[in-house]
Amino acid sequence: MPFEARKLSRESIERPMKTMRPRDVEAIMRGLAHAITGLDLPIVEKIAEEQQDDAFQVLIATLLSARTQDATTAAASERLFKKAPTPRRMAALTVQDIAKLIYPVSFYRTKAKHVKQTCQLLLERFAGNVPGTMDELLVLPGVGRKTANLVLILGFKSLRNICVDIHVHRISNRLGWVRTRTPEQTEQALYESLPAKWWPYINLYLVTWGQNVCRPTHPRCGDCAISDYCPRVGVTKVGASRVART
Repeated sequence: MPFEARKLSRESIERPMKTMRPRDVEAIMRGLAHAITGLDLPIVEKIAEEQQDDAFQVLIATLLSARTQDATTAAASERLFKKAPTPRRMAALTVQDIAKLIYPVSFYRTKAKHVKQTCQLLLERFAGNVPGTMDELLVLPGVGRKTANLVLILGFKSLRNICVDIHVHRISNRLGWVRTRTPEQTEQALYESLPAKWWPYINLYLVTWGQNVCRPTHPRCGDCAISDYCPRVGVTKVGASRVART
């Protein structure tokens, strides 16, 4: 069932900049869709593609990916799913077993507990299936809005969710789409300001771009396919371009 975005209080959300024009959003999103071709996809997107959008593997991989490099997440996910590809088999593992399999992801001991508890809850409350609503997903240990949104988008093909991580939060503010302080505020502001047809793609496009070009510090603005539309809000120094300009 599609999730209708819950509203935060008006005081907690900054309005998008009034200068944002729908045609610019269209140009930016279409430009990014073309520009990311050939770039490495975010690891959870890769896993979803390889596993035919298996909601369980999307859920667990997203839990492991928090504050962890993609290569590390990929290796840990592969080891874990090879040993235990289903909630029942994963729940049968001890926390120590899971921790050994997912090491060295960040906070691997805490994540191992969450993975174990999540699998047990899936068996106890959801008949071994990953639930398909926001409220139900947020009951699972370690699952926040980012993880839940990504599971709904990749695992359930939702067209009504926006997944916001640090890259989406940063780039949305740089583009002037929002003026927000937290990813959750950014999510709610984007529901209000962006056409719904782009909601499922924002995470894929902006995370891929953020990992490769629009980096947290010294973004490579000279290599940016959407530089003509970007006011570079908050950018004080840019990085060197990989391709020399003539």
